[in-house]
Amino acid sequence: MQEPLFLKPVFQEKIWGGSRLRSVFGFDIPNDKIGEDWAISAHPHGVSVVENGPFKGWKLDDLWKEHKELFGHPSEPVFPLLIKILDAEDDLSVQVHPDDAYGMAHEGELGKTECWYIIDAEPGAEIIYGHHAKTREELAEMIKDSRWDDLLKKVPVKKGDFFYVPSGTIHAIGKGIMILETQQSSDTTYRVYDYDRKDDQGNARELHIQQSIDVTTVPAKAPELQIKEIRQGNSSIVTYLETEFFNVYEWDIKGITSFKKQAPYTLMTVIDGAGELVIDNQTYPLEKGTSAILPSDITEWKVQGELSIIASEPGVK
Repeated sequence: MQEPLFLKPVFQEKIWGGSRLRSVFGFDIPNDKIGEDWAISAHPHGVSVVENGPFKGWKLDDLWKEHKELFGHPSEPVFPLLIKILDAEDDLSVQVHPDDAYGMAHEGELGKTECWYIIDAEPGAEIIYGHHAKTREELAEMIKDSRWDDLLKKVPVKKGDFFYVPSGTIHAIGKGIMILETQQSSDTTYRVYDYDRKDDQGNARELHIQQSIDVTTVPAKAPELQIKEIRQGNSSIVTYLETEFFNVYEWDIKGITSFKKQAPYTLMTVIDGAGELVIDNQTYPLEKGTSAILPSDITEWKVQGELSIIASEPGVK
């Protein structure tokens, strides 16, 4: 086939969402409370649809089941990754995600390890990233007593920062931040604290205190990143992560840059600028917000123009 799979975005309304997916990325969003663009997803809560080529109109979950050759004949029962762009017009809830074992046992789906590339951040923006409890008993006590200032670790962020958020990490994206999130294909979130917010009907959102205490890593561990950069002319290829779940890169392209296949398939989302993807003398336009999968039969490609792309591959377990 040797053709990329371009995917239609799936928008998710959130209590903390806004309108910047329209103003920054040019998406035709349905209202001004859109928190997430599920850019590449086979999760049942929002499945991507192919927009081009012989598989136009196919849903990604069906492609995974019926055309495994596109993905290098994987053994996983479900497409393992989920790529999102998030617009936090307000603070997200303080939350934590389970690992695979807990997620499968209690929720019937994968756990959720994720990572964040900060696309933009207002001055003074912060995330919650980790906690100060030394034991699980202390964690439970601090949550019970609502000692949030003592418990939660706040970290200032700026455009271009990158964070790895393994399962078991207490975290929250703060107001005024846009991120590209690469994660396992899971929608299991345990809320620890939600600022006593009410939904449109005046109801407090559900919390998951016992599950949160069960799955949180205690004491907190801050992952050490081994970030690597390779220059190609004026372009740079940054490797942020190489894990069992996913490998994540930033392709900062200025001019023409050549790539060779390193994994069964590659995911890519343009977060800034514009250019073209060139495969076997075929040219495909790339603009801000474009997302695509490069299937297994694409072994070489070029990207040209001035643009930034966050790319990922499945990890090797």
